[in-house]
Amino acid sequence: MRGRALLVGGGIAGLTAARGLLRAGWEVEVRERRESPPDIGGALSLWREGMAALDRIGLGERVRERARRPSLGVIAAPSGRALTAVGSQRAEVHLISRSSLLDVLVEGLPDGLVRWNTPVTEADVRDAEGFDVVVGADGIHSLVRRTAFPGAADPRPLGTVAYRGAVPGAVDLATETWGRGMLFGVTSMDAHTTNWFASLRTELLRGREGQDPVEMLRELYGGWHPVVTRVLEALPGTAVDRRELYELPALASYVSGRHVVIGDAAHAMAPNLGRGACESVVDAVALAAALGTEPTVEHALARYDRRRHRPTRMVARASRVLNRVSTSVRLDRQRNHLMRTLGHLV
Repeated sequence: MRGRALLVGGGIAGLTAARGLLRAGWEVEVRERRESPPDIGGALSLWREGMAALDRIGLGERVRERARRPSLGVIAAPSGRALTAVGSQRAEVHLISRSSLLDVLVEGLPDGLVRWNTPVTEADVRDAEGFDVVVGADGIHSLVRRTAFPGAADPRPLGTVAYRGAVPGAVDLATETWGRGMLFGVTSMDAHTTNWFASLRTELLRGREGQDPVEMLRELYGGWHPVVTRVLEALPGTAVDRRELYELPALASYVSGRHVVIGDAAHAMAPNLGRGACESVVDAVALAAALGTEPTVEHALARYDRRRHRPTRMVARASRVLNRVSTSVRLDRQRNHLMRTLGHLV
């Protein structure tokens, strides 16, 4: 089947879907309210399924050229004692900065296919004259979701706040350190830069409103093991991003008529499993494959929904549980003992 698709959102999900649909012979238009791909850091995890999806649209090797593969992943206590560890090579995880992945997705697209600085209205979503399918790839606050999916619930807070950034210097070891009500992660960004992220229960920030984030992080995580303190010492003068974490309540279906949602517009989740970008890529390629092979849009969207709804809901639930467990305030000792036991069993 061939047709015309309107993709709302020029982020990872939208651009990946555009690449897949072009290969399938579709005409594609992407509308994005930003003026260009965001020039932001933050390392993203692409697991085996995500890399396989990128291979299917001819981008896997280009991503591998830019990505890093940590030698080992460790969950640790603040003292530095390992709770559990896994060989990252065996897990086949690739770390790539968001900006690098977007560069790969944009490179080689026909001029004018992505209409930057072009906000979309509810009328655009409802009417979409001349398009056979409308793809909502516009994130957790998706206009497509709100407009085309009656009764879709608003994002709900997870009860945690995240900080993230990057500091000079490379690391080979990926670590996530779990304390009481907070965690601190360190991974590779590229050969010269370290990506870091911190997550805290919102109640731990009471009374710290307006405090400089670098000062606050150095106070809260001071005294943790050397991998964390090295990052804390390098924070002054670097940018620190802060955001409250939300997730989307489950939709009964990712399809409504000729409208379909993918990525965060469908299943925005807690970041604790590092699966958000990966699931967006898999969604996009699965949708493009269905639209390229099924005889009708109805059949194609139904196939996409069957293949992606249940797996993504399972990942979202697991991410929510890990968000709560990793930042547990009252049961941190029992949690750490369980993690050590599981590590020994593995």
